Amino acid sequence: MVSILDLWLPIVLSAVFVFFASSLLWMALPFHKNDFKFLGGEEANVMNMIRGLNLGGGIYMFPRCDPKAVKDDPAAAERLKTGPWGMLTVMASPGSMGKCLGLWMLNTLLVAAFVAYIASNALPAGTEYLKVFQIVGATTFLAYGGNALCDSIWKGRPWSHLPGSIIDALIYALLTGGAFGWLWPKAAAILPVMPS
Repeated sequence: MVSILDLWLPIVLSAVFVFFASSLLWMALPFHKNDFKFLGGEEANVMNMIRGLNLGGGIYMFPRCDPKAVKDDPAAAERLKTGPWGMLTVMASPGSMGKCLGLWMLNTLLVAAFVAYIASNALPAGTEYLKVFQIVGATTFLAYGGNALCDSIWKGRPWSHLPGSIIDALIYALLTGGAFGWLWPKAAAILPVMPS
């Protein structure tokens, strides 16, 4: 078993690799440029309407999908039938790019640390590059891409976003798997504890 402390360098390095790769994917390359739609000329009207509702930060679903209400109230059943249907995310305050990037960096470090925990318990020191790459890459792929399908199924995220999310997760997995495979401790680097 490898100590997670022996993996501090691949944890940090893979987190930095993923952070910069995500910046490149989201800001410089065209993969995600059409992920968000805008309201056009109706933006001011929609914002005024939402402001008038005095909603706090949160995710709101409409129309209400309470099965009992739909069964017992014909008006609720009609709203459900005719739509529109959607989810509205309202943020409590404007987002700060610096704060979001800082939290994203923390997220990449946490993912790398949990991946390291799994790998350190699954692989001994001296494991060959390809095996480390496979285990770490597959675990990282699940961490970054495992929820993409669920978002389309349950949260209404457009299915057209799914390929981009999968590609992002695959790139993050390749970078993380490569960093861990490259820096995985050699067998001689960790000496066994001799019984006294």
